Amino acid sequence: MFADNTLTPKEAVRLCALGTLALGETRYGTLANSIRHFISHITGPSLDVLGISIELLKYEGLIEVAHKGATVEDAELVITESGRLELKTLLTANVRPAATEIRKLVVALKFRFLHLLDKNEQSIQAELLIEMTENELARLIDLNQYHANEEGYLVGWLNHDISLLEEKLRWLENFKKCLV
Repeated sequence: MFADNTLTPKEAVRLCALGTLALGETRYGTLANSIRHFISHITGPSLDVLGISIELLKYEGLIEVAHKGATVEDAELVITESGRLELKTLLTANVRPAATEIRKLVVALKFRFLHLLDKNEQSIQAELLIEMTENELARLIDLNQYHANEEGYLVGWLNHDISLLEEKLRWLENFKKCLV
């Protein structure tokens, strides 16, 4: 993890792999394809993000073979108890404040696997996402006010982004209410 307790790109991929296995036993090949499919559809194709090794997760004792298959790709994999602990650590990590593709991936992964946490932890994560959105909204409103009297298109673009963030904030607040 980064010093601010946020996920590195490789840890985001680990979260995807462990979360997928926490949903149920999965074939090796299916797991690899599932990880690649989800991440590339959120961030676009990236070798930096897709560089995780399922073998490394096995070596670290986070996943194990439940049933051997005719080929390596046919082996059925399951998450171990150590893997579940690692999943919880990754799933409850902070989200970076900068708007990046990795942040978008981490938020998508949180929503994909949030139901694997208990209700209190789900609520804490929802509050973290609300706070992150409020901070981003405050920054854009401040920037918008600073440039309000300038010519050009920046203010119009900022107004659009602000309205998107306000809608996102309303959605997150309603989502959090549903968790209680």
